[in-house]
Amino acid sequence: MSGWKKRVLRIDLSNQKIENFAPEDSLLRGYVGGRGLGAKIIYENGEVDALSPKNLLVFAAGPLTGTSAPASGRFSLSTKSPLTGTMFDSNCGGSFGPSLKKAGYDAVIVKGKAPKPVFIEVKDEEVEVRNASSLWGKNAKGTYHVLKEKGSVLCIGRAGEKRVRVSSIMSDGVHAFGRGGVGAVMGSKNLKAITVKGSGKIEIFDRDEFIKQRDSINRLLIACPTINKGLAVFGTPFLVKITSWMKILPVDNFRGSDFDPAPLFAKKIIENYSPLKKACYACPIACKREDKKGKELPEFETIALMGPNIKNSDYGAIVEANILCNDYGLDTISVGNTLGAYSEIQNRLIPSSKLVDLVRLIGEKEGVGKSLGEGAKSFSESEGFPEKSMQVKGLELPGYDPRGVKGLGFSYATSNRGGCHTRAYLVAPEILRKPKAIDPYTFAGKAGHAKIFQDRFAAVDSLVVCKFAFFGAGEEEYAGILSAVTGVEYSPDDLMLTGERIWNIERLYNLREGFGRVDDTLPGRFFAEELDDRGINKEEFLKTLEEYYHMRGWDEEGVPSKRKLKQLGI
Repeated sequence: MSGWKKRVLRIDLSNQKIENFAPEDSLLRGYVGGRGLGAKIIYENGEVDALSPKNLLVFAAGPLTGTSAPASGRFSLSTKSPLTGTMFDSNCGGSFGPSLKKAGYDAVIVKGKAPKPVFIEVKDEEVEVRNASSLWGKNAKGTYHVLKEKGSVLCIGRAGEKRVRVSSIMSDGVHAFGRGGVGAVMGSKNLKAITVKGSGKIEIFDRDEFIKQRDSINRLLIACPTINKGLAVFGTPFLVKITSWMKILPVDNFRGSDFDPAPLFAKKIIENYSPLKKACYACPIACKREDKKGKELPEFETIALMGPNIKNSDYGAIVEANILCNDYGLDTISVGNTLGAYSEIQNRLIPSSKLVDLVRLIGEKEGVGKSLGEGAKSFSESEGFPEKSMQVKGLELPGYDPRGVKGLGFSYATSNRGGCHTRAYLVAPEILRKPKAIDPYTFAGKAGHAKIFQDRFAAVDSLVVCKFAFFGAGEEEYAGILSAVTGVEYSPDDLMLTGERIWNIERLYNLREGFGRVDDTLPGRFFAEELDDRGINKEEFLKTLEEYYHMRGWDEEGVPSKRKLKQLGI
């Protein structure tokens, strides 16, 4: 089998033991890599506290990583979340994944806790745990600039050091392993950074077929209007105008719609900032944007949650807050959502001039920032208003009001990692009408759509490929290029079955942690409060949930049947 390096690096920080092992071929075939490989390893690690030395950090590439397969520059992290208590995975761009593969590894597993701050340096065969005392206390950009000569850099800022539960891990200073407080896990291990420099090559089984498949995918991406007229031109902020028109932008902590987002539209950003494109490794889309000084500009989710969600139309303030979040290593979605709960509970708007100050308090874990940094669920409960936290399973909702996109809302409720739009990414068919349009205002058929898209993107996260590529290409194209790289014959059905296997092992983990049917729901606000004549009927929702469980082969409590697990080889 080509594509995979068939070598995993395992590091125990408690005793600085470094070893390699070769994963079984059946593991790689059945879980592919990335999220799938991480899910299997985290599940087998058993029950642990998220911030204990026994919790694992699994950084995993996929078989396409390091090749020129379109949009294959992302890589994955799996762990137990200190924010949600669920199995958690996150993926991000940058150069770390390709560098890891070129150094000769499919994954790095980190466990234990160092007695003092350390960083891990990987340079092909050479792996060392080094003293990071001089780096401790620095934010992400400062750490990156010190270490960048050593290769690709993953690091935490001060928020991760302080175990803020909405902290992120930053890649090359600007790409984020966001959501779930994964930065706190790294901080709990006294691990400041990991650097990787690789000089090897990725073997491809059939290079001629690979080139044929790669060129075909690139043509599909170039021909897709959502990409060539949307993402490639405006970046993700092009979604602000679309979601505003659909009346699904979250306004005032998901309470209203009385807000003019025009100052936040992509065309206005272009007029005022003249953004420059920035692409991840092997990406023809180039959706990221930076200003002329090289400062990163915010993505759609950041704009939505730090803009309309707190009734803020000051784009400049959002830019500065986004930069500061990235420097401290803070998840902008969780921060913006939690600030929405804070604003509602305090019954006053947050002045744009105070936004950066609040971000700094969260990053430093000082004043009100100490409780805000615990996330919306914990903060709202501590203030005596649990109903004001817009979250699922402890993970704050992203920038789409589920009352106007019912399938996406249903996918929030059933997501294994909590309130997340990327688990099924029904943004594509319900909002952007890709790969085909489905009605966003009904629950009809949404049980099936949720299952199909959840399985699809579990596989996509295991390749590891950017979800945006699936606006133009699909399972057939990526099964073809995966087969060409590995020499293992994958059909589109094989990829979907792999995704279903991953989804079910994540479900088993969460069931073991005490999650169940009662957690597969949405905040009560969406059932009780209509907005623009839209609401979510609880009976329709529950009927769809029952249909979903049945389609998944789970019992009425959402527990996978023995027959289903046997079918999936779990």
